Amino acid sequence: MLRNRSFLTLRDFSQAEIRFLLDTAKDFKQNRDLYRKDAPLRGKSLIMIFQKRSTRTRVTAELAMADLGGKSIFLGQDDIHLGVNETIKDTAMVLGRMASGILARVYEHKDVEILAKYTGIPVINALSDTYHPLQCLADLFTIEIHFGTFEGIKVAWIGDGNNVCHSLMIGCAKMGLTMHIATPIGYEPSEDILHYCKKLNHGEIYVSHNPREVIKDADVVVTDTFVSMGQEAQRKEKLKHFKDFQVNSDLTSSAKSDYIFMHCLPRHPEEVTDEVFYGPHSVVFEEAENRLYTTAAVLKNLL
Repeated sequence: MLRNRSFLTLRDFSQAEIRFLLDTAKDFKQNRDLYRKDAPLRGKSLIMIFQKRSTRTRVTAELAMADLGGKSIFLGQDDIHLGVNETIKDTAMVLGRMASGILARVYEHKDVEILAKYTGIPVINALSDTYHPLQCLADLFTIEIHFGTFEGIKVAWIGDGNNVCHSLMIGCAKMGLTMHIATPIGYEPSEDILHYCKKLNHGEIYVSHNPREVIKDADVVVTDTFVSMGQEAQRKEKLKHFKDFQVNSDLTSSAKSDYIFMHCLPRHPEEVTDEVFYGPHSVVFEEAENRLYTTAAVLKNLL
């Protein structure tokens, strides 16, 4: 049911399909050596287009393809000028004749949509300005591993209503988790995505400007970078607006006593203190590792 599908946003996937991907990730984590032996993607190739650099995304995609028996080709910012010297449509039509799939980490979401429209092969969104579905899948996987269930789990998002927030909203709404979001005024998540999530009616989504209200009794506390790649010129101004949104021990004292803290990395001290980031509630490095298993699940089922 997933073969030859593109993975641009979790809006395109049902609860059952997300459940299937999570179950595949769990199986891969528990039986990684068997997957290496069976090599289900032997003879398959993945082209990875990176307009934005990333440690976890590149490493996990290349390792997952290798474990599954396939090959990957990395095209960085200096290797391919997507939509500059050649239209994205033409690039898509060329690569679609050569590879089994494309993983693209881009600035504008419309770029992965164009790739998916014209390649004729699965396109995986490894980050765009609107969504980051691969990260959300790893976050859901991490939450379920830790608590054993999604039922009754409250996620508190503290920070920017950005692409990572958007995907986690959709994931929580589809899988039945409660998600409360606190952002500074003017940094709220997309109204369209908020409306979409509320229509699903599987999990409660709530937006506030008060981090102390949002974090109360949270099982999961999440934040992300306040200044994304491409926003460097806005750094000084943004940090003024986010000065009361740092995740610290004072703020997390209102969360549940067994809460977990997540961050998709890289992390900066204005977002979370060392005490929380390296503390006993932090699962950020397990979360990063889980990117390998969930990326492998997506690659195996789509390719």
